[in-house]
Amino acid sequence: MRTLWIGLLLGVLAPTAMAASDTQAQLRELFFEAAREGSTEQLGVFIDAHYNLDSRDDKGYTALILAAYHGQQPAVDQLLAAGANPCAQDNRGNTALMGAIFKGELRIAQRLLKADCSPDTRNTSGQTAAMYAALFQRQEILQALAAKGADLNARDAMGNDVASLKKGEFAHKLQP
Repeated sequence: MRTLWIGLLLGVLAPTAMAASDTQAQLRELFFEAAREGSTEQLGVFIDAHYNLDSRDDKGYTALILAAYHGQQPAVDQLLAAGANPCAQDNRGNTALMGAIFKGELRIAQRLLKADCSPDTRNTSGQTAAMYAALFQRQEILQALAAKGADLNARDAMGNDVASLKKGEFAHKLQP
């Protein structure tokens, strides 16, 4: 039923600017909800309608970031296959990869590592995916990041690096 509703909203041209704005807000919320819940059927409706897969919510989250963070592997695969940007950063500079590492979604993190994104992307605190992997003891991901060329000597704004974080020594708690 919800898929039908999404289809109807996507197919309707609202007669007024206010109605169009309301419809867009509803669609955006349904899109992000589908990503969080991993509803590949609903995401498919958006994809088929050429909805902007890289639209953002007020925190800067994209559907891919939300799907990765919530452990929705099939939705992550579907969004990536449809062209969602795997390198997108939220308002704090975190990527889908950083979210997956933080949440322990290692299969999703492995999938995101295959994307053509810099392994040294930094969030607004200067933290990298390798720093997250070290802090949360995600050794396999850390090794994959190193193999991809991640700078394991990089330091964040507080002076933390991979080696110190791996030992649990850090000057400031990392925030996802």
